[in-house]
Amino acid sequence: MTSPTDRVPSVPEPTGPSAGVPDDLDALRRRTVAVLAAAQVLGGLAAGSVVTVGSLLAVRLSGTEAWAGSVTTASTLGAALAALGLARLAVARGRRRALSTGLALAAAGAVAVVAAAVLASFPLLLVGGVLMGVGGAVNLQSRFAATDLSTSATRSRDLSLVVWTSTIGAVVGPNLVHLDASAMRLTGLPELASVFAFAAVGLLAALVVVQVGLRPDPLDVAGRRDGAAGERRHVPLRVALATLRRHPRSAGAVLGMLAAHAVMVAVMSMTPVHMQGHGAGVNLVGLTVSLHLAAMFAFSPLVGLVADAAGPLRVLVAGMVLVVLAAAVCGVAGGDHVLVTVGLGLLGLGWSAATVAGSAIVAGDVPGPERIAVQGLSDAAMSLAGAGGGALAGVVLASVGYAGLNAVSAAVGVLAAVVVLVVSRRAGRAVSAT
Repeated sequence: MTSPTDRVPSVPEPTGPSAGVPDDLDALRRRTVAVLAAAQVLGGLAAGSVVTVGSLLAVRLSGTEAWAGSVTTASTLGAALAALGLARLAVARGRRRALSTGLALAAAGAVAVVAAAVLASFPLLLVGGVLMGVGGAVNLQSRFAATDLSTSATRSRDLSLVVWTSTIGAVVGPNLVHLDASAMRLTGLPELASVFAFAAVGLLAALVVVQVGLRPDPLDVAGRRDGAAGERRHVPLRVALATLRRHPRSAGAVLGMLAAHAVMVAVMSMTPVHMQGHGAGVNLVGLTVSLHLAAMFAFSPLVGLVADAAGPLRVLVAGMVLVVLAAAVCGVAGGDHVLVTVGLGLLGLGWSAATVAGSAIVAGDVPGPERIAVQGLSDAAMSLAGAGGGALAGVVLASVGYAGLNAVSAAVGVLAAVVVLVVSRRAGRAVSAT
């Protein structure tokens, strides 16, 4: 049920599917994308902080590099746990309520991380990481929310613009470590803790933007446009899985996104530890990860345009190829920080192509409430893949080193790309046969 402020303006005695839909739907679509983009800028501060500073804080509080990826793992696990719940909440109460709830939980997580640093509590750090991961689920759902009012001609572009605006927060986040010394003097917080205080402020600001700006709710408007006004029903997980089986192209797209995300998290979360082991300072580590995050997000509008023009499947496969190439470059880099940075840049670009194109396939192929459920399932699976990648990365790094970690990552990418191509071609033949 929506609140009175969320209701879409209605016309007297509605007589068709378009009743209650604003006259200028394209203007509402553009405004919705702008609101989501602004929230992504502010919420991105948290994502960037978790990746770099979270790894360093985990080593400091745990006393061992084996736990270096624990905060990233906790964060991605939190995103996985939240994704299906937020999708269910979106179906029941709309996108605005779902996104706002997620941002509130993520802000609480950032405060918990600050408290963990103050109390030198590693378990509390992990709890904070899990809650901050809910913000990751919000980021993932936001890209799908941008497509609620899209057409086939604008879907990839709208989605990619929301992904792109994460660049600002994601690049600034790791580099807030430059302000850490000044914040320590002003607040008395321990080293690295103030970075997460900044993240909490950004998440709360994003919450305000969503609450104020996302009216009317785009999912409500889309339902009225499509003749499903007021349709609010939970789609069970088994139905979402069955829906993917009926849409093999979307299933292949989800698999490609999972593999790209797992590889990206595994390599990215271990790179700060690898670089510090080869003499890099915290500022250089922050800059390197910032450039990686910039590559993840900055080129997404171009990726979206190409996907709309050439087809998202081609862009998805190209992204998988870039992920494999990136792992190869990082694997042979050794102590060459420049080469590591190049590899991470390629990794970010490959992730962008796979995520934007794969998400566009899912958003375009699956109809109705099942689409929201599949989107939630996709987000949860991506986060679980990232959690698995982050959890195993530390063990693999300790066992076979950074080069071995990248060799395993490249093998995963190759296997996934082959499966995506096979599944998609079978789906194409099935469509042609009908």
